[in-house]
Amino acid sequence: MPTAPPVPDSGAEEALRDPAPPRRRWGERAGRTLLVRLGLPLLSLGVFLALWQSVASSGRWSDILVPPPAKVWDAFVDVSTTHDGVRGYDGKLLIEHLAISLRRIGVGAGSGIVIGVLFGLVMGSVRWVRALFEPWITFLRTLPPLAYFSLLIVWLGINEEPKITLLAVAAFPPVAVSTTTAVSSVPSSLIEAARALGASRWDVVKDIVVPSALPETFTGIRLAVGVAYSSLVAAELVNGLPGIGGMVKDAANYNNTPVVIVGIFVIGISGLIIDGLLLWLERSAVPWRGRS
Repeated sequence: MPTAPPVPDSGAEEALRDPAPPRRRWGERAGRTLLVRLGLPLLSLGVFLALWQSVASSGRWSDILVPPPAKVWDAFVDVSTTHDGVRGYDGKLLIEHLAISLRRIGVGAGSGIVIGVLFGLVMGSVRWVRALFEPWITFLRTLPPLAYFSLLIVWLGINEEPKITLLAVAAFPPVAVSTTTAVSSVPSSLIEAARALGASRWDVVKDIVVPSALPETFTGIRLAVGVAYSSLVAAELVNGLPGIGGMVKDAANYNNTPVVIVGIFVIGISGLIIDGLLLWLERSAVPWRGRS
């Protein structure tokens, strides 16, 4: 007797009849990724603004303590433009205050980062140097910036020198510690193999130690920039105008809360942007990080 042909599986037949085009699948994944990266932050921002407005309009606190978002926006416009013959805040626009503070961070934190990387390479390579200096670096890392800022003012005056020095001292320990740990963690087998192949000490440092230490060093650099940013207002406590931290401190002296909030937002947003740029630089310089 003739046998009946096999009945194809419905799931397989469905997949064969209407396979999802690769482009459509890629587009769906990209759409979901875009929704997560943009939609959720915008949603959280909207919820934050709604809660802020509800607290400000509840009447439990005065506008000096909790100004509504509209007043903060007006303050942002005022310090960013020339109005009623007044240019920004204390004669400088908001972008100019920010640029001066970023220059201080660039010079101060940049110096601390460079010295920290070099010091970390030496401490990670020479044991007695690490044993000699590591306790002092740990001691310095645990000190809050305000603990020694007054001493820096006594030594260096009230101009740019104490501010830049404070930012350099704040940025130095995280980089030095992370670089030291990274250099100490380089597999000794790689170093011995390079030396067996005739590599000089400089070749070992350049081709083995530095590439192996780069990922942790970049982590230390990001931490150092964050510490320097958190020390910005402290660095500009004395004679900080012009400067975004000095603007915040001066506005707080006069209970100008909207300007204080504007300064806080500007410091935080600019810090996020700088951290994003450092993260991009890290991915470009260390593409092998996170890959086996």
